Amino acid sequence: MVTLTEVEDEHFQNTQAGPEVDDDDYSDTDSEISNESDYDPQDETLAERLYALRDIVPPTTRGWISSKINTVSNATWTALSFSGKATWVITTSALFFGVPFALSFAEDQQLTAMEQEYNMRQQGSELLTAGGDQTTADRIGAALGDEKDAKAAL
Repeated sequence: MVTLTEVEDEHFQNTQAGPEVDDDDYSDTDSEISNESDYDPQDETLAERLYALRDIVPPTTRGWISSKINTVSNATWTALSFSGKATWVITTSALFFGVPFALSFAEDQQLTAMEQEYNMRQQGSELLTAGGDQTTADRIGAALGDEKDAKAAL
């Protein structure tokens, strides 16, 4: 019968020169799974999960994706900046030109209303002071009759 005897090499019996290494820090991950961890996958955010996947994507693809994201964000920033400036220009133009126009239009309307009121007062005073032999009712009827004749002529 054959018996096996382990013979250790002298090279493995001598320790290496260098710092003392504690072998307890190293463990074999295949031998057992530790259940003592406080890790809970439910506490992980979506951003943390996506950040953990960064090593799966090759660096060239990551660079391409990053450049596309930068291009889109720059275009969005430019569009928002331009629209904000355009809104500012339109608003200030409306204030500088629209408000004075609205005020002058309202003043013109007020002057027109005042002229109409003045003309109505003139007509009223003419009716009251015209001709001493007619009564006020006859004068109003005559004025209304003149209007009826004018409408019929049209």
